[in-house]
Amino acid sequence: MSDSAARDRDAVETESAFSHPAVAPDASAAYGDHPDQVIDFYAPRDGRTGAPVVVVLHGGAWRAPYDRQHVTPLADFLARRGFAVANVEYRRGSEIPRQHGSSGPVAGRWPETFDDVAAAMDALPALLALKLPTADARRIVVTGHSAGGHLALWAAARHVLPEGSPWRLPAAPPLRGVVALAPVADFATAVELDVCSGAVAQLLGGEEDFADRCRYADPAVLLPTGIATAVVQGRSDLTVPQAVAEAFVEAAAKAGETVGLTLLQDVGHFPLIDPAADACAVVAEEIAQLAW
Repeated sequence: MSDSAARDRDAVETESAFSHPAVAPDASAAYGDHPDQVIDFYAPRDGRTGAPVVVVLHGGAWRAPYDRQHVTPLADFLARRGFAVANVEYRRGSEIPRQHGSSGPVAGRWPETFDDVAAAMDALPALLALKLPTADARRIVVTGHSAGGHLALWAAARHVLPEGSPWRLPAAPPLRGVVALAPVADFATAVELDVCSGAVAQLLGGEEDFADRCRYADPAVLLPTGIATAVVQGRSDLTVPQAVAEAFVEAAAKAGETVGLTLLQDVGHFPLIDPAADACAVVAEEIAQLAW
């Protein structure tokens, strides 16, 4: 496929993914005092009790303009598949223009983005008991798309963070698994490919802090986790190329861990979260295999 044809298809896929109206949650709860520290809850549409819980971490290059609203159709799609869903918001980059003459919002906040994901996951059991008491909090699968895929992998790796990290857990989190969707999962490869226009370096606070903070934030070095992990990736992804996922899977293998990798032919970045796309059904099946 020519570059122009690939870009045209990517544009069509993006338009489809963002064409769905936002779906209001059944309940919401704060896990902190900041307006972005909130989780929206969706009950399984079939009314079942004991449903497993899917935690959704949205993408958007960790940048402020992209919030959880664009994945509410995915949350509703999963709820219609019989899951209880927790759609997590977190603090992202400020609206302050980037330095060195470029414009646009900064990617992420250090350490607030990580503070929030850790706090949300820690608060989740109590909030589930309050807002979705019929869900089975013993069966939690974390999923995330793009930058959210990075955060999902990171949330499952907190027990292997370096000693002294404020986010470190004393033992593995009680998760059934992680399904990362086109994740920014290997920082070295993402930087090499300039994924999301320098977003990884911005997330970590710039070049001066990059090497040190990678030890606390890069899923490719936080291995092995011992938690079942699957990656779903479109072969035609122009936003987070296939090479990023493959580098993470290879890093896991070198660490003695097997990570499942599902590559979808003729699929780009956004069909993975688009309820109208066949790829979204594949995502739901990957989650089901870990959750049930």
